Parts: sequence; C-alpha cells; structure tokens
Amino acid sequence: MTVAQRDEWRRPGPTPEQRRIDLWIGLGVTLLALVSLTLARSTGAFMLGPPPSWPEQLLWTVAVTLPLIWRRRWPAATLLVVAVAFIAAQARSAPETQFSSWALFCALYTVGAWGQDHQLARRLRIGVIATMFAWLGIYYAVTIDHIPPDAFADAVGPVPPVLAAMVTGALVNVLVFGFAYFFGETAWVAARREHELRTQAEDLRRSQAESRERAVLGERVRIARELHDVVAHHVSVMGVQASACRRVWDRDPGKARTALTAIEQSARTAVDELRRMLGVLRTSAGADAEPPAAGGVERIGELVERARAAGLTATLGVYGGPVALPESVSQAAYRVTQEAVTNTLKHAGADLLDVRVRYLAWEMEVDVTDDGRAGGMTNALGLGLIGMRERVTAHNGDLEAGPRVGGGWRVRARFPLAASADPPVGTQRKPSDGHQLAADVERSA
Repeated sequence: MTVAQRDEWRRPGPTPEQRRIDLWIGLGVTLLALVSLTLARSTGAFMLGPPPSWPEQLLWTVAVTLPLIWRRRWPAATLLVVAVAFIAAQARSAPETQFSSWALFCALYTVGAWGQDHQLARRLRIGVIATMFAWLGIYYAVTIDHIPPDAFADAVGPVPPVLAAMVTGALVNVLVFGFAYFFGETAWVAARREHELRTQAEDLRRSQAESRERAVLGERVRIARELHDVVAHHVSVMGVQASACRRVWDRDPGKARTALTAIEQSARTAVDELRRMLGVLRTSAGADAEPPAAGGVERIGELVERARAAGLTATLGVYGGPVALPESVSQAAYRVTQEAVTNTLKHAGADLLDVRVRYLAWEMEVDVTDDGRAGGMTNALGLGLIGMRERVTAHNGDLEAGPRVGGGWRVRARFPLAASADPPVGTQRKPSDGHQLAADVERSA
C-alpha cells in the first residue's frame, strides 16, 4: 500500500456489537458523572466558582458525557458536541469536572482511531486542542483578578504561585491532549496495518489457489497427452490387425479369429482410455506443456537404481503375480512412484527407501516409504501431490500421502483393475506386441 493509499484508506465503521458496547459505555460514564456531581455538591467543592441551578448542572453533566454512546458511529460529531458542551459547562461553572474531562479525552481519541477521513480527523483534533488551550488562556485571564489574597498563603516555592498554578494546568492539559492524540493515531495505524495484512493474506491465498489451478491444469494435459498416445497406439494396432484378418479370412480362419479377438480387446482398451482422456481434458483447455517421456511399471526398477546411485539404501519388492496392465495405468503408477522417489531425494533427507509393487485380486498398488523428514511433497516439474492425485483420480484410484507413525513419509496409490484383466504374466505386454501378432498373421498368409 502506497503513501497515497494509506492516506485515502478509510477505516470501516463499528460492528453492531461495538455499537452496543459504546451504548453501555456512554450510559455508564453518564451515570458515574452524575454520581460525581452529587459528591461535588455534597462536599461544596465548587472549583470553578458559584455553580448554576441544580437542573442546569444536570444538563451540562449529561450533555458532556452522554454523546459517548455514538463515539464510534459518528466520531467527528461526537467530538464537536462534547467539546462545545465541555467549554459551555466550564463557562457556567458546572461543578462536575472529573468525568467530563475523561469524556473529552475519549472523544478526542475516538476521532483519531475511528475517523473515516483521517486527514479531516487530524485537522479536527488539532483544531479542538487549539480551542481548548485558547479557552484555558481566556479562563486564566478572566479569573486571575478574582483570586483571593490568601489563596496561596502557604506557598513557599521559588516560582510565583499564580504562575505555578497556570503552568501546572497547562502541563496537565498538554499530557491529556497529547496522549489522546497519540493513542488515537496509534490505534488508526494499527487498524490500517491489520487491514493491509488481511489484504496481503487474501492476495496470497488467491495466488496459491491460482497456482494450484494452473498445476492441476498442466498435469491434466500431460496425463491426457499420455492417454492420447495409448489410444493412438491401440487404434493403429486395430487397423493392422483388421487388415491381416481380411487377408487370411478364407485361408486360415483360426488366425483370423485370433486377429478379431485382438481387435476386440484393443477396441475395449481404446474406449476405456479415451473415456479417461476426455475426463481429464474436461477442465483442461488452454494449458501448454511438453509431455514427459513415457514410462511404465517395468521402469520402476530404474528409479530404485537411481536412488541407490544417490546414496540411499533402496529396495524394490514385487508381490503377487504381475498382470498385463492398461498402458495408462502402468504409466500413472510409474509417474506416482517417480514423483515419490524424487521428493525423497530432494526434500526428505532420508537414508532408507522402500518401494513395493503389489498385484492384488482387484487392484494394483505402489507403496513408497522412507525414513526422512515428513516434509512437503513439492516438485517443480511433477507438481507434487497435485500431480499424483490427478493421475490416480483419473483412473478412479485412491492416494494416501503423509507422515508415517514411526517417522518418515509414505505414498501409496491404488489403481483398480477391470474384472476382465489378463491372467498373470511374466512381464507387461509391450506396445509393439500387437503389431507383432499382426505380422505373424501376415507371414502365415
């Protein structure tokens, strides 16, 4: 916030709760002022001279203190009313001065702390303070000739008693008005800084939200591009197999049936992958990012070897019979593992890394744990948890990421497998296997 913006900033008005508090404060101060007036009348301590009538004393006491009930709602008007009533009450020698002085102090402070227009509030306070000192000078000039000769009979100091009394009164007023001005200014500055902090916090939250949205957008486009490659592969395989089937249809029905079965499987896989691709692209228009290099679960061992080369004690375990995964699921599992290993190397400060791949009855699971610090999972390229969660969600899977009970960090992703998944095989089918089948049909033709 610039200097001009600070000067133009207007403090918001009081809340309904603050207005209720001001109501009770104003009524309480007025009640105490009436008690003070009663005590002053009872003791006969009429410091300003012979007082006016009892109703007029009540009038001035209430006129000075009761406007405090509106002090934060209309601070400038409250100060003007209190200042005018204060001077008039003293001019009329109203005996109540204690709470009237504090009411003036409170009104002066409130204008500085709550004034909507701070420049106007500053000029108004300076004007009221100057008026009060002018009134003090007039009061001294009027009353100095009416001081009884024995008023300072016991005075023994080096300063003339009248001068000492005038200087004392001036110093007291300097302190009262100075503190009222200073505290009001401090309260206004504190409110402005609080507003700036709230604004900065809101800007930061908005910026973080935009960064998260951009991260999600970019990651979805990367996923969609990978899925596009998978779909394109299966469609091309279908074309090659359909051509081979047409050529051997009459001469070798067995190979033709094999080719038709492969076409059926490729078609189903392509439809599933296309559905996933459309799902992640649904909210991803407009992003521009280079697709990363392809990879599948067969390359997870390379990640473990890379961790060992970096100095970690890394282990890889494969549990259950490996099955031929859809390529998009294989790529997603690899990317999640890659992101988890990368974060362990960069941020965890770990010594041990354990990667496990589990082939269960209805799902495939990758589990990456380390013994490092449970820090933030962020990566400039992979986009940390955002990217992992987007990849897992695109395949209707579940992701767990967080600190371990015994220390360290754990990332576990589960990918559901279709009921018609292929039986266990030794290795995952490579993208070229479909073309190889078609080539065998071609050779037999």
